[in-house]
This record gives sequence, C-alpha cells and structure tokens, in this order.
Amino acid sequence: MRRRQFITLLGGVVVAPYVGVHAQTDRMRRVGALINLSADDPEGQARVAAFLQGLQQAGWAVGRNVRIDIRWGAGDADRIHANAAELVALAPDVIFANTFPTVAALQKATPTVPIVFAGVIDPVGAGLVESLARPGGNTTGFSGFEYGMSAKWLELLKQIAPRTTRVAVLRDTVTTVGIGQLAAIQGVAPSFGVELRPLVVSDAREIEPAITTFASGSSGGLIVTIGTLAQSHRDRIIALAARHLLPTVYPFRVFANAGGLVSLGPDPVDQFRSAAGYVDRILKGEKPADLPVQQPTKLELVINLKTAKALGITMPPSLLARADEVIE
Repeated sequence: MRRRQFITLLGGVVVAPYVGVHAQTDRMRRVGALINLSADDPEGQARVAAFLQGLQQAGWAVGRNVRIDIRWGAGDADRIHANAAELVALAPDVIFANTFPTVAALQKATPTVPIVFAGVIDPVGAGLVESLARPGGNTTGFSGFEYGMSAKWLELLKQIAPRTTRVAVLRDTVTTVGIGQLAAIQGVAPSFGVELRPLVVSDAREIEPAITTFASGSSGGLIVTIGTLAQSHRDRIIALAARHLLPTVYPFRVFANAGGLVSLGPDPVDQFRSAAGYVDRILKGEKPADLPVQQPTKLELVINLKTAKALGITMPPSLLARADEVIE
C-alpha cells in the first residue's frame, strides 16, 4: 500500500506525529503506536493502515471516539527508547508495538499501560510474557514465528542454489532474538553440508562491509534474519546481494517485492490487522494478562523470477508450484 492509499484509508483524518497531552472526553479513547520502521517507509505505512483498518472494522473512528499517536523508531535504538517514553507520557489507554526492541522499550517505560505487540519472535524466551496461554503482566499480542522456521530458510536456499557451500547469516544486535534464529540454522547446517558465517551488525554502517567481505569468497549464499536493522535498511541489503551475485533468502514478502530473490515468513500486514482486534478488546475492558499470545498459522513463499534470472538461477518447478506469489 502506498502513501496515497494510506491517507485515503484514514478518510482525510491526519494522525499527528506529535501532540501534547490534552483534555479528553469520556467518549474519546487514546491509542499509542510505536513502529520500528521510518515514517516514509511504504511498508510501514501499509502495516499501520492495516492496523487502523482493523480498528475501524471494530467500530473505532479516528477523531470521533479514538485518537491515535504514532511514533516511528526507524531502526534506531535511542529513538525507540525516547519515543516509548513520549508515548507513555501521553497516558494512552493502550499502546501497540511491533518487534522486540519496541516492546522491550515500552515495558521499561511502563509496567501498567496495556501493550499489544505484533511480529515478536519467542516472546516467552525474550522475557516479554510469562507464557503464551497466560501472558501475565501488561503485555500480549501476536508472535512472529517459532525459531524452528529459521531452519527452513537454509533448506530453501539449498533448493534454489544447491552448489552453495558457504552461507552467511545476517543478524543485528538490536534484535536479541536473532541469536535464536542463528542457532536454529546452525543446528541443521551440517546436514546440508554448508559452512555458516554469522554476520553480526550493530548499526547500518556495518552492513555493507560485512556482506562485501563475505562475498569475496566463492559458492556463497546469504540468509537475512528478522531484525530491526534488516527491515529498516532492506533496500541496501538487496542491492548488495545483487551486486555480489549472492542467492539470498529473506524473512518477509516486502523483501521479495523490493527485488530480493525469495522470501519465506508470516504476513506482518495481516498481524497488524489482527492486533487491532486485541486493542479493541482491551479498550472494551479486557486485560492483556488474560489474552493469549497468538502464533501465525501460515508462512508465505514469494519468489522474484526477475532477480533469479539476473543471478542466473533456474527456480525448481516444485518451488514455483508452492509459491504464494511469483514476481515476474
């Protein structure tokens, strides 16, 4: 969804990037949103539009009975923490957030304001909730996927490029659950006969040298794990993979749509829409502690044939038959 569609969905109502605390009527409720992407990112706009659409379907109209305050983290840890504090200061009824860094920042800022998340990997292991069935505390939402799915990325890479013997796994230190994703891939690497090379980056400036250094060898492939930096700087990663002729597997459809070779993962846009349902239930009196964490039931496989052709890769017919979308 592009910016024009996003604005149209809002029905002309502007969701202000910042306003101070103001008097509210009994009818007006306040919802905060902390998004890990940047405000001008079309993917971020599409996800937020889906969230607002979900609220609208539940009977909430921006400007009439609900006010939405949105902050954008842009993959920057300092900005995320500052925005979390700003949102909490606005005294919202509930805050929506996506990915581990934003939720962790919000939990640090408040132990009481209800938090609904989307796209968080292993929220129990990450310490965000007590259990999936009974989250406890002030936080619940929709999990990204189980770590075991990460192993499917390596399987997919070997199907696409069977001669690959060296595989780099890109993850960032901002998203701590990247360790679990890497561990799942390491666990199956021997059975696929590949040597793994973790590429651990802490900021955007480290992405290019890490990938370039790895690509200097032969028979290499790349797996991009779910992480704040990867999503915020996906165009740069996709361009580097193309420049170095690296067959690459990505975690979300947006990467393949932007020119990435292939993606396998849940649909974040759908999760944002579903999360609005939990926000609605909390606004109507339910507690986060009583709402079980939901897990995705479907993974999307998206293949970019244009990129495959540029890399000299012939996609197996079995994969093309399985794909949810083939970009030509």
